[in-house]
Amino acid sequence: MSKLLIALLSALAVAGSLFAATNLTEQATNSPAAPPESPEQVEANYKKLMALDDAAQNEIDHWIRDNNDFARQGAGVPAAELNKRILERRAEVRKAYEEFIARHPKHVDARLAFGGFLNDLHDEEEAQAQWEKALALDPKSAPAYNNLANVFTHIGPVSNAFAYYAKASELNPLEPLYYHNLGDTVFAFRHDAVKFYGFTNDQQVYDKALSFYEKALKLDPENFPFASDLAQTYYAIKPIRTDAALRAWTNTLALAHDDAEREGVYLHFARLKMAAGRYAEAWAHVNVVTNDLYKDLKARLVRNLAEQEHKAAAGTNAPAREVKK
Repeated sequence: MSKLLIALLSALAVAGSLFAATNLTEQATNSPAAPPESPEQVEANYKKLMALDDAAQNEIDHWIRDNNDFARQGAGVPAAELNKRILERRAEVRKAYEEFIARHPKHVDARLAFGGFLNDLHDEEEAQAQWEKALALDPKSAPAYNNLANVFTHIGPVSNAFAYYAKASELNPLEPLYYHNLGDTVFAFRHDAVKFYGFTNDQQVYDKALSFYEKALKLDPENFPFASDLAQTYYAIKPIRTDAALRAWTNTLALAHDDAEREGVYLHFARLKMAAGRYAEAWAHVNVVTNDLYKDLKARLVRNLAEQEHKAAAGTNAPAREVKK
């Protein structure tokens, strides 16, 4: 990531403090009465608001990409100037959200979207407030439960994240993302998961995470990241389930979109087959990896593979010497 992009992201992280939230109730009270809008007009204006948000984000992404390209050529505008343009553009969108919600305070989708906008600005507290208001307006809003669960994974308690993701998936059992998010949270917070689910060991936690990943992938069987996360879960399960893991990675390989993703899977094949003592197969997988993206990972795997094969051939468990590149 370029220094310029880091500076831009840092600026956006404090955008919430630069643009303090407007008191929507006071704004609605003090504003002149506007003619009532029909439901059709409300939804048309909501769609315009979403289009404004999308257009602004696309424009900002375009500014950043172009300026990074110019910077590599020794040109481009100073980071401070670009930051100012970005913050001004974000402020326009924020004002549009605030004005819409002031007119339509019970519009659940607008509050959900505004929360997402604020969260992108790293204004997590205000984002949480919008999602809580959305949930109060619609206690059966699966997206509100999911978004608040995301918040609880950062600020705690994690038990709320488990409960809210579960509620989201209960309300919308056909949404794979909710199961995937729950799997991620169970896997990442295994000690909390042990307490929440009443488990006795970490292996039960990993099996639970695996079950959520399987549900997500069943609902979205073409999703490469879902398949990859499922397959990687097997590394944590002891004793390792080599055949099941290889089947999972074989499925992941079939979903790869390009050579980079495919070569990443080959390295996982090599790692698993090395652990199983299938050295010739492991070498075959390693040798097809040529992408510089995996240069360091491949070099480390080559050293480990050579060492383990050498120890196996020598019939000893003594520490092997380091294999140089």
